[in-house]
Amino acid sequence: MTTGNWFCLLLFPLILTILAYPIGVYMAKVFSGGKTFLTPIVAPVERFLYRLFTVDPNEDMPWKTYTLCLVLLNVIGIAVLFLLQLIQGWLPFNPQKFGAVRWDTALNTAISFGTNTNWQAYSGEQTMSYLTQMLGLTVQNFISAAIGIVAVIAVIRGFIRKSAAAIGNFWVDLTRCVLYVLLPLVVIMSFVLVSQGVVQTLSPSITAKTLEGKQQVIAVGPVASQVAIKQIGTNGGGFFNVNSAHPFENPTPLTDFLEVLGLLLIAAALPFTLGAMLKNRRQGFAIFAAMMILYLAGLGIFTWTEMRGSPLLEKAGVVSGMNMEGKEARFGVVNSVLFAQSTTVTSCGAVNSMHDSLLPLSGMVLLFNMAIGEVIFGGVGTGLIGMLSYAILTMFLAGLMIGRTPEFMGKKLELPEMVMVVVIIITPAILQLILSSVAVSTPAGIASLGNAGPHGLSEIIYAFASASGNNGSAFAGLNANTVFYNLTTSLAMLIGRFSTIIPALAIAGTLAGKKIVPASVATFPTASLLFTFMLIAVIIVVGALTFFPVFTLGPLLEHLLLAIGKTF
Repeated sequence: MTTGNWFCLLLFPLILTILAYPIGVYMAKVFSGGKTFLTPIVAPVERFLYRLFTVDPNEDMPWKTYTLCLVLLNVIGIAVLFLLQLIQGWLPFNPQKFGAVRWDTALNTAISFGTNTNWQAYSGEQTMSYLTQMLGLTVQNFISAAIGIVAVIAVIRGFIRKSAAAIGNFWVDLTRCVLYVLLPLVVIMSFVLVSQGVVQTLSPSITAKTLEGKQQVIAVGPVASQVAIKQIGTNGGGFFNVNSAHPFENPTPLTDFLEVLGLLLIAAALPFTLGAMLKNRRQGFAIFAAMMILYLAGLGIFTWTEMRGSPLLEKAGVVSGMNMEGKEARFGVVNSVLFAQSTTVTSCGAVNSMHDSLLPLSGMVLLFNMAIGEVIFGGVGTGLIGMLSYAILTMFLAGLMIGRTPEFMGKKLELPEMVMVVVIIITPAILQLILSSVAVSTPAGIASLGNAGPHGLSEIIYAFASASGNNGSAFAGLNANTVFYNLTTSLAMLIGRFSTIIPALAIAGTLAGKKIVPASVATFPTASLLFTFMLIAVIIVVGALTFFPVFTLGPLLEHLLLAIGKTF
């Protein structure tokens, strides 16, 4: 590995941490109603929107009302996007004259973008009109990201409030999230991307004449604006089929670096938001440290595997030194590994390389990132919800060991919280295993497999881990644009999303109604290095116990067979 590669791997986590901290503190001010440097500009717009939609910003909602508003907005958004795809052939901003999207693909896409998954079973530049891309997909990128963020803010309020019946106002939180957080970051990133050559136009596709004298259609469109929010909001749905591997979405090493930074930025900042709102910065650092250690551990294994190269080439006497299959030459192995690791520890799903071409152990790292619920930073909001769920489980286990009622951040943890935590952690895991079992057991599930044997099993597991974890990336050796996979992944996306957010809001409601227990000498210190490593251990143990058998039949078996020259 070159000095430049080492520099990139070491510099990136440092820059991420430096930027995440002030952004986290800034978001704490935004959602606490404090003044920021954007308040003079944005506050008049905020007040106008409240008057327009008759929202009382001083009205607090109990958790059930907050949840109802969240779910209703999601349902309406999914329905509108589904309808928009079916009638796009009759609507303007459709220079390519695309017709209606097939019903099952349209349903899958609507649910995908509405749940912040952005699983794409279609080729974007050959399927969606400009209007659908802008009014449908990009708008849902903002709304779904904002919903995840405000959900975790409500959970944080559950810890900081005492004997309260409410957890905030959903419409106020949503408005502030879009105006103060998402829009400013997206505008800045969009301009930077355009300056580097990312396309942003409403002109129709360009027909060019090649050197061989043939005609080639070059797709263009409003790309930069969608790329910015797909990264910042951990959405991942690209304008083009090959996503961030396309030179119009990701033309230079600088854009590649910024896109990876963008997809992690808010997710990495939210632990610091937690610390700032709790007025306990060390607690935020403890959660962030657990995320960063797990991220770097996976990145290290991933980099070592891909830089080592394929054993098949070694047997053939070819000293490759790295696995370049499925990777863009302009990015190389290190930047491809950094992107893939970052996109699977979040719920982003954007890719700049072909994950199906990764070596088996590399694929297992990505599977583990998603299978545990994407808590290593995770999606904007939902990642911290998952990590807090593991933290509550950790404190429950610690309470059992010392024989006292578990507490976390000043609140006693009782049966209702533990039931909801188990639902959050276990439901997506059970779902992806059950659906994978159905897929490998039915003709419809294996008919579109690109590979047989353990690699084919990995492709199926990856698809449902990605869907239930609301990630959206794919191994891509599996053709998922079939009725079977469009419907089953839609189910996985819906359950995966709402089995995390709704129980989390229920936890927020029960915690907000409790008194804050003063710390004593018997209180376990959760803002400590010991707690960080206990949290990491619980995540690894739960993940290993749940997924080790299926990983053994998939990537681990493929790794052993590859060593003796067997491929699939």
